[in-house]
Amino acid sequence: MDELQRLVDLYRLRARSSARSKLDVLIDLERVRDPRVVPFLLHVLVDPDESEDVRIHVVKQLRGGTGVLVPADRPVVAKALAEVAADNSPQELRLQAVLALGDFTQIDGVLSSLCEVTLARDESVDLRYTAFTSIERAGPTPQCIAIVRRIARDDTLGDAARSVLSAWHEV
Repeated sequence: MDELQRLVDLYRLRARSSARSKLDVLIDLERVRDPRVVPFLLHVLVDPDESEDVRIHVVKQLRGGTGVLVPADRPVVAKALAEVAADNSPQELRLQAVLALGDFTQIDGVLSSLCEVTLARDESVDLRYTAFTSIERAGPTPQCIAIVRRIARDDTLGDAARSVLSAWHEV
């Protein structure tokens, strides 16, 4: 049995254990360089039965990369983060996912997912604004400019969007 499989088995044995106990295993897992790590982390991330603390840790692990991600992983990670951002997960987890998506804006579909969250009037202002700042971080690309122009018509975030457009010299 290799080190990754040992840690995955240990994690699964702790299914009913505390979040702290699971986090200890995930921290050990961060040191393993194996292409199977990311699929395992994504499984943990999208599991609604997993604790919020554990899922947030996984978001941060995937965001920071710490050598875990290779370029081929980025689209599948972005998709999983977008799913978490759009589902009924706990608010803090969704905030972390939206923030992490700011590191994946070059992946197809990420900017449109962030735009949907930003313009969703039934979402919290914190979540909407975090999605907006993730779009802003992508810079004045043609797609971002078009999205920020849409946001500029929003009652809540319109002023912030117009400020960004002005800073980008797009007013």
